[in-house]
Amino acid sequence: MAFNLHPFLLIFSVFIPICLAQAPAPAQDLCNGIFLSYLHKEGARIRPFLSDPKRQPYSFKSTATILNAGDIPLKSWNLFIGFQNKEILVSSSPAILTDGTTLPAQVGNGTFFSGFPNPDLKTAIETAGDINQIQVEIELVGTQFGVRPPNVPLPSNISLANDGYQCSTPTKQGTNFMYACCTRNPNFKANVTEEDPFLPRRDGDLIMYYDVLQSFDSNYLASVTISNNNPLGRLDNWKLNWAWMRGEFIQDMKGAYTSKTDFSECIFGEQGSFYKDLDFTKVMNCQKSPTILDLPLTKANDTEVGLIPFCCRNGTLLPPSMDPSKSVSAFQLQVNKMPPDVNRTQLFAPQNWKISGILNPDYQCGPPVRVSPTQFPDPSGLQSTTSAIATWQVICNITQPKGSKPRCCVSFSAFYNDSVIPCQTCACGCPSSVASTCSTRQPALLLPPDALLVPFANRTQKALAWADLKHFQVPKTLPCGDMCGVSINWHVATDYRRGWTARITLFNWDDNSFEDWFTAVQLDKAFPGYEAMYSFNGSTLPDVNNTIFMQGLPGLNFLIAESDGADPSRDPPIPGKQQTVVSFKKKPTPGINVVSGDGFPSKVFFNGEECSLPSTLPTSESHRLKIQSRFSLLLILAGALFVLLE
Repeated sequence: MAFNLHPFLLIFSVFIPICLAQAPAPAQDLCNGIFLSYLHKEGARIRPFLSDPKRQPYSFKSTATILNAGDIPLKSWNLFIGFQNKEILVSSSPAILTDGTTLPAQVGNGTFFSGFPNPDLKTAIETAGDINQIQVEIELVGTQFGVRPPNVPLPSNISLANDGYQCSTPTKQGTNFMYACCTRNPNFKANVTEEDPFLPRRDGDLIMYYDVLQSFDSNYLASVTISNNNPLGRLDNWKLNWAWMRGEFIQDMKGAYTSKTDFSECIFGEQGSFYKDLDFTKVMNCQKSPTILDLPLTKANDTEVGLIPFCCRNGTLLPPSMDPSKSVSAFQLQVNKMPPDVNRTQLFAPQNWKISGILNPDYQCGPPVRVSPTQFPDPSGLQSTTSAIATWQVICNITQPKGSKPRCCVSFSAFYNDSVIPCQTCACGCPSSVASTCSTRQPALLLPPDALLVPFANRTQKALAWADLKHFQVPKTLPCGDMCGVSINWHVATDYRRGWTARITLFNWDDNSFEDWFTAVQLDKAFPGYEAMYSFNGSTLPDVNNTIFMQGLPGLNFLIAESDGADPSRDPPIPGKQQTVVSFKKKPTPGINVVSGDGFPSKVFFNGEECSLPSTLPTSESHRLKIQSRFSLLLILAGALFVLLE
């Protein structure tokens, strides 16, 4: 049978594919990597209603999308969103903040997101295009300030923070949508094959492992190992926090304990409904975010709570250069699970890890990343290993939080200047209420050397008498103190033809003693000339530039706490004190000028914490006179030469 097509239909049939071919393709179809997008969906003015438009808050709802449009699985994705309107994020599902901050959180300077409970995105090739396995949509809810609808508070940037990817500059489409495409960097060399189901283990200042050793339907046994890798890092009385995300709770622990034994949240929560026959009075902790502490040394061999290798050190983690055996802590915990995870293969590590210590560096921890299972030596001593069922790695690095203050400070002095340059005003923070009693802005007053031996509260008379003797100006309102628990004095003691010496003194004004203390100084110019240390155990650190590491000799490894004077009603408190002389040779440092300041450190650390340094150095009056004399002589010679030429 013959069919006669109407001429119009014939023309229409010809032009349909042409029109479709000329239509612009969706942006994601042009990306053969990781496609990122951000869609602002809605916003509204919320209370309080303010007259200042910059301070007026508005709610917002947005969706951030990550689509794996490439041929390589994306493991442990890490998304950066450059918020820029003082945003406060209230919820982000299914994602968490990479730095472990709990919501609500201020993210106005941008923040990183990690996936939970599913941190990986497979490829369309291995899933037959299953969108649920190759894409994640993050629903964001929060508050922003100053951007009034219909204006749209888009972020300044969206990018993928995973190693080995480079992203295009985000493109805006309309007023409420932006996107970017991230592709593999051809010059990046990964140390893992594409077939490896796990990401490679990474290095960091502090590394923690969460190993599942035994797994049952409703519970599992896990081991936590904390390793200090930084040559200047340290923790004292460490406190570890994390957040359970799926209703888990701690049944029992060995090698550590929680700061609060609390089972009320279980009894009155979903756990109590599910575990009807469980005696919750024997449960260690039901908090969503428990605080975990190390046990004291006396519990190391306790059959009930101890007998875990590397446990029970009272929370002390030393640098590996001091004692490798004391640079590791470990404990075990029995964890009960909740539906829908009542299956021995459903295992999830806790999130939002944080760790801190006393007068130690600040650490920022990333999310737990699934890595290859840890291999443990056979406990029987046989030449074999046993494997963990599952392992997550948490990397923590030393950081300096914005607005944070040090917890130790340094004063400078020298044989060629009578005055001590003390720690800076408010070096470790200012008093909570100063009123008009002291100034937080005035520089600290120069001191006589003996004033270093008394607390700041007892220095006023000495400082004023010294200022009167030396004709120094004294402000009407005296400066506040340094507020530091530990202070360190670096004194340039001698300077001679072949070398020079310095004296370092540690003062502990704190209520706590420091066992196995250490300090380190970075000397930019003088370091190659380091010769010897006489009352401390001194060494150079090969992995840290120009740094001398020092610790107490055997029997002198305690920096004791501040104590009362002989007569507390009359005598000031006495700080704990340690002191040594350090000698240097000049031959390895030609041109070094000790008197001009080359003998002072550029950085000082105590127990891993970087201390506050004075902003000025001691000067030599004779040194200044020599310079002035030479300058005057040059002027005279120049004048004489000018007369002769005339």
